[in-house]
Amino acid sequence: MGVQAVIFDWGGTLTPWHDLELADMWRAICSAHLPADDVEKAAEALAEAELELWRRGTDEHRSATLAEAFEMAGVEFTEEWLATHFETWTPHTHTDPAVPGLFTSLREQDIRIGVLSNTIWSREWHERVFARDDVLDMLDGAVYSSEIPWTKPHANAFRAAMDAVGATDPASCVFVGDRPYDDIHGAKSAGLRAVQIRHQTTHAFERPGLAPPDAVIHGLDELLPHIERWS
Repeated sequence: MGVQAVIFDWGGTLTPWHDLELADMWRAICSAHLPADDVEKAAEALAEAELELWRRGTDEHRSATLAEAFEMAGVEFTEEWLATHFETWTPHTHTDPAVPGLFTSLREQDIRIGVLSNTIWSREWHERVFARDDVLDMLDGAVYSSEIPWTKPHANAFRAAMDAVGATDPASCVFVGDRPYDDIHGAKSAGLRAVQIRHQTTHAFERPGLAPPDAVIHGLDELLPHIERWS
């Protein structure tokens, strides 16, 4: 059986990797809503809460939401905060320019396209990004960990993504991601092929004993030959 579906990670894969300080992002967000004297304390609390939720996702494979981060930090979560959060992150969420052409080529081969992202952000947040960049209508399905109980590398997360694109056989699916544990090891353990996109911080996510990728690329423009080889 050839490739029936290609499922993509989001951050660091469909959206190029950005080296950011989480606390700096939260300071910018808090500055729009709080008195100057309260910004640092709230920003530190929100950054610590988000990092703890990411740790929980990595170590326990349990999902989380942005609202949960606000609750942990003791900051009221409102639509106004959500709007500022989206605006502050916007410069770092643009879709890789190679994506529209890649998605078009996959569709021409009747290959389904999916997304599986470990994220505390909502579906609506991500769909706004994809719609802004004119690729939302090219997706056959998407799963965001904020709306399911699990995070990658849990096998159920990958099964949920397969269900979202209508795929039943993991051997017919390819997962493309940048993180060796969450993305590559997780996909391989669930029975999918896995392609790793490597960037300068990939090594930071290494750990011993991981399943190796089936292919390594350094940009999405290198993906199609591998898909065609397996089809």
